[in-house]
Amino acid sequence: MMMKKSIAGFGWMLFAFASLQGQMIWQTTDSVFGKLPLTFHVYKTTTLLDGKPNIAYYVSALLKDNQLIFSTQVGNGQRYTPSQYFEKENKPLVVVNGTFFSFADNRNLNLVIQQGRFLAFNLPVIKMPKDTTNYYYITRSAIGINKHRKADVAWIFTDTAMRYPYALTNGPSVATGKNPDPEWHSIKKSLSGEKHRKIKWKMETAIGGGPTLVQEGQVEITNNEERMFVGGEGDRHPRTAMGYTKDGRLIILVIEGRHPGIAEGATLQQEALILQQLGCWEALNLDGGGSSCMLINGRQTITPSDKEGQRPVPAVFLIAEHQ
Repeated sequence: MMMKKSIAGFGWMLFAFASLQGQMIWQTTDSVFGKLPLTFHVYKTTTLLDGKPNIAYYVSALLKDNQLIFSTQVGNGQRYTPSQYFEKENKPLVVVNGTFFSFADNRNLNLVIQQGRFLAFNLPVIKMPKDTTNYYYITRSAIGINKHRKADVAWIFTDTAMRYPYALTNGPSVATGKNPDPEWHSIKKSLSGEKHRKIKWKMETAIGGGPTLVQEGQVEITNNEERMFVGGEGDRHPRTAMGYTKDGRLIILVIEGRHPGIAEGATLQQEALILQQLGCWEALNLDGGGSSCMLINGRQTITPSDKEGQRPVPAVFLIAEHQ
């Protein structure tokens, strides 16, 4: 994905030259999680995050390993905990939360693709503040894996009338309009002056979130353009993120938070810098906070921040093994 730097503006300049206070130290913890494939590894760090207590895990999985199955699942109007998905989906190797969602009706707010078919669609617009007639035509980040087992992160628009989503590969939409439910042709027309590269995004597996954090190996955060956490960029929270390396490894990162004195979470900037240190060529943020949870062979990595434990979510990303 090639980003158009002029779109990111000041946000890109701010984050591109930031750095963590020292290198994170990661230790292999494969033995904690039972039998694992040879091309799959688990790592943990307790390195202080800019002076604050920190616990984080990441997994690294070889995309070209045909014994690994990369997939997704949704709750079909219900929300389930990651442990419930683990049981329902025949105990896969990895279960991790993904999309943002509505607590009111359990609806996913980001796309989910399974075996090349939509299971959920992106939120198409956000109402502009203090304006009852205009909307932001947003394109939210997603990560996908195609039939050749190559990953991509891009800014996606989904249209329920179309077979495939469309991806903007050099910057998110900053278009606005009056249609609360725009179709792709109107989005495309509104983007014509921005010189966006638009492609059909033919992915076998995909899950969305936002914002994008790393592009072409550089920290470039499109938070404002995606209308995500505007005004809250510096807040520390539990985080879930996903990316991929140039040598074809999928990276899934979870950062524990909201546990004072034990693990205090990360900002978007810190999360992005960690992913860059891990070698991600492209990466994005997924739903965090109380939703952040990753299971490996059914065992928790980070401790979820909700006092009730694992939060039920309407979609997860899965890695399984061929039996």
